[in-house]
Amino acid sequence: MSSGQGAIALAERVLAVLEEGSFSATYKFALFVAILDLCIEKTERGGAPPTTLTTRDLALKVAELYWAHAVPYGAHGTLRQGGMRTGHQAEIVRAIEGARAAWADGQSDTLHRARLHDAVEFARLIDLVEWKLIEMPIPRLQVLGRHEDRFLYEYNWRHDIRHAAVRAYQHRRESDFDNRLLLLPGVAEQLVRLNGLLRPLFHREWAVMVAGMNRLPEADLERFLFGADRTSLDSVRGPLTELQGHSCFYCGKELGGRADVDHFIPWSRYPDDGLDNLVAAHPACNNNKRDFLASAEHVEHWVARSQDRRNDIDSIATDVAWQRDERRSRAVATAIYLRLPVATRLWRRRDDFVPSERSRLQRALT
Repeated sequence: MSSGQGAIALAERVLAVLEEGSFSATYKFALFVAILDLCIEKTERGGAPPTTLTTRDLALKVAELYWAHAVPYGAHGTLRQGGMRTGHQAEIVRAIEGARAAWADGQSDTLHRARLHDAVEFARLIDLVEWKLIEMPIPRLQVLGRHEDRFLYEYNWRHDIRHAAVRAYQHRRESDFDNRLLLLPGVAEQLVRLNGLLRPLFHREWAVMVAGMNRLPEADLERFLFGADRTSLDSVRGPLTELQGHSCFYCGKELGGRADVDHFIPWSRYPDDGLDNLVAAHPACNNNKRDFLASAEHVEHWVARSQDRRNDIDSIATDVAWQRDERRSRAVATAIYLRLPVATRLWRRRDDFVPSERSRLQRALT
């Protein structure tokens, strides 16, 4: 079977789970998106995707996904995302909502700041999320009807695993619990290649389920749950502008007025608010680039900024309590750029698109 046929077959099985899988909460969407994100962000420097994920990786990613959801949706309050009975809330969302109320200082606050605020309580929250994933969604994600078909990953615990065994592992006590998910051969590669198709599908179906649970129209829910503006970027606008010498990242001309903060790897491709993925740009340049991938010359400039100004970017991260993971941002770019079709054209400026120049991209990213 060719790689293209393998990707199509995998997509069909994922769709079957979404359509027929029995879930009373939105956990299946969170778990699918978390696996997809981790396959991208754990791509190696040479472009190879991971072969193994851990339950801790997944718990952190799922907490990040739900963190932005656990805020009031206007007068409706926090949106219900599951629970055994009507009116009840999914346990993970309820725990994150409680954590936000205790730690956060507004809707725009981030999971990263919560971790800085109270590392002990943060670890307890992730422990709970991890246990809930181990207990239910991870074993059930590959179940259709009464049959489990492990087409994505293998795992090494029984469905009746006890919380005590997981708690011992989490507290670094003696435990035989194995926290690894072993991705089946080719799965990570196919998921990364399908990212542009699967991500909007997951978001759409997730929003539809939330709309149904809360008896709300679907129109604005997807943007609220997954939009790029769900976290305010105001606190990094000034520091990024200074970092770039008050010049637009893309055209190099002076930023005379208020700069836009652009996601270099577009949010629609992968949601990365890390400092390395944020650049200050003229509003016109930002509007022209939109959700396009930037050309090889911009990629070279972007990689050089992260490397040459590493200490300055670290200082910004500390000063404004903003997340920075240079390795992750670089891995995301590598995963996306090195899998582009040969004929892809990339944005350079205004309405000018140029060939992708794969060898140049590979040199810059690897």
